[in-house]
This record gives sequence, structure tokens and C-alpha cells, in this order.
Amino acid sequence: MNPARAYNIDDLRAAARRRLPRAVFDYLEGGAEDHVSARANRESFDTLGFAPRTLVDVSRRSLETTLFGRRFDAPFGISPIGAAGLFWHDGELAMARAARAANLPFVLSTHSFVPLERVAWEAGGPPWYQFYMPREREAAALMVKRALDTGCEVLVLTTDVPVGGNREYNERNGFGVPLRLGLRGVADVLAHPAWLGGVYFRSLYRRALPHWADRRDRADWRDLAWLRAQWPRKLLVKGILGVEDARLAIEHGADGICISNHGGRQLDGAPAPLAVLPDIAAAVGSRTTLIVDGGVRRGADIVKALALGADLVLVGRAALYGVAAAGEPGVTRALQILKAEADRVMALLGCVSVAELGRHFLQGRSAPTLPKPARVVQLPAA
Repeated sequence: MNPARAYNIDDLRAAARRRLPRAVFDYLEGGAEDHVSARANRESFDTLGFAPRTLVDVSRRSLETTLFGRRFDAPFGISPIGAAGLFWHDGELAMARAARAANLPFVLSTHSFVPLERVAWEAGGPPWYQFYMPREREAAALMVKRALDTGCEVLVLTTDVPVGGNREYNERNGFGVPLRLGLRGVADVLAHPAWLGGVYFRSLYRRALPHWADRRDRADWRDLAWLRAQWPRKLLVKGILGVEDARLAIEHGADGICISNHGGRQLDGAPAPLAVLPDIAAAVGSRTTLIVDGGVRRGADIVKALALGADLVLVGRAALYGVAAAGEPGVTRALQILKAEADRVMALLGCVSVAELGRHFLQGRSAPTLPKPARVVQLPAA
């Protein structure tokens, strides 16, 4: 597709659906079990409305934000996405390049088809790096050293996958990674020759189909303390959904937390990150950096999360729709759409900066029950 003809993220999703075999699209789109949490991620944004101010000079508004000492052009980035190479050849590299060009954070998945070192070299700099704690300390130490040697500034410990989620659509489709397809899936793949030749065969030729490493179902907070001692740079803990775990993460040395239910792909029935964000922000928001992901499809969603206390919002499927539809230009278009929408919402709210966002710009279930005192606006003398 021509990415310029995509006017919103749903247009990119439709293009991705046409281009991908059903089993691959289901893997991208699906949640766990009955998709309760995956639906809740989207619905949590719909329960919130805006409370705009008018007659505010927004001509000099800005989405710029500073995080961990670095300035970014907007307060969002791309989540770690496992096996992005299933959707476009070198998909992780396409996303890293697009994020770098847009001056936005990008988190490379542990389960990337493209090696960390190649992403750092060809994208113009090292990404943030996702980290699953291996069972053996020696393996973990080697992964940490690799990220340090590559120059990664942020390590993202993902904690919500002690075991894999129950994704029944993969079983029905006969789908697995390394890529395997049931008999029914083979016919569907043959009906998508662009994907077959452009992604699958190229990945086989380069032997780029990874094998998943064992997860650590015996992990506990001592593992985070050990990792903190090994990692001298910024350390995030991803998978937090409650105040107590947020406090424990901070006590064990985390520089920030990512409030996430893994896109609804792990524990079905886990709360939507946006629903628990206000309580976590009230409890620890002044002590740490808060990042949130899950269900973002509009720039308005990003603004809502920031107004509830997030410092940064990560998008996953929205970026994947772009890469699956058109590679790097598709990701670039997805990021452009979200940034333009967020900028427009800020203007219509009467808000000039990310720092000014707060709950007083929201109304709905997660908004405050008591109104914030009106802002005093000083007008120039006539």
C-alpha cells in the first residue's frame, strides 16, 4: 500500500490484514483466552472524555519531552515486539530506523529476528533493550554484557511471562515460532505470495527464525536486585499492574516502571494498564518514571494516559500494523499519524506542553471527582 493513503491507524491495520496470512495476523492481533484484557485495554480509553479549555494561546505548543536525560520529539515510543520479522523482513530494523528518524524511543525485543548489534549499527544508535531473566545466572550475565557492550542506555526487565499465555488461536491455526503452519495455514500462505516470498523465504535463507529461550518461572525480587547490581544504566521493570509491586520495584532499584498487561496476551482478566495508572501514579509517581502501554490506537489515547500521570506511552500493535502494511514507510506513517493526532488534541484542549497535562483535562470514570481550581490567565494590558 501507499502509506500516505492511511489516514489513521485502523487504515494501516486493514492493509496489514490484507497482506498477512490469517495465522500471522491472528498472532499479531490476538490476546489470551477470551480476549477480556485485550478488549479492556481499548475500552479503558473510551470511558474517558476530555474537559477542554478555550481562549488559550496554543500557537507555541510542543510535544517535546525529556526522559532519562534525553530529549524526545514526542512522549511516546515503540514497545518491545517479539518476532516482528514475521510481519516484514527485518521488521525490527524498520521500526528502529523509523523511531530514530522521528526521535522517539524504541525497545528491541529479546526475541528479535535481527541481532541487537545489527540494529544498533544500521539504525544509527542502540535501542532500549528488553530483558527476560534466564534461568541461569551465567546466561543472564552474558545478555547484560551484550547490552552494555552495544551501548544500550535502558534495560527493560519484562516480568509478566513466567509461562506463556494461553493463545488458543495459535493452536487452531497450527501456528508456532519458530514458524510452523498447519495444513490449513499452508493454503492461506500460498494465497499471500508477497508475504511468502518477501518475508518467509528470505528469513529462512538468512536463518533468521529464532528459537524462544526458556522463561524463568522461579524468578523473584532477588533477581531484580541481582540485575540492578549488574546494570549501571537505567533499569525499567515492565509488567507492573499494582501499587505494591510498583513500590517493590522502586525499593529494589528500578529507575522506572512500565504499567503493562502484555497487550492482553498473558493473564486474561488482568486489568487494563490505564485503569490502574491513576492509583500507581498517586502512590509512586513522584518517586519514579511511569511508562504505560496497551491498546493505544489514537493520539488522543496518548494524551489521556499522560494526563493520568504517565511520563511516556509505548505503542505496540499500532507500530506493527504499519510495518506489516508497508515496512519502514508504514511505521513512519504510523508514528506521524499518532504525533499529528496528539498535537491536534493538545491544541483543542487548550494545552501547550506535556508538562501542563493533568487530570483537570479529563472527565469520566478515571477522572477526578473534584474539579481542579480554575487557572488564572494574565492578559496583557490594553
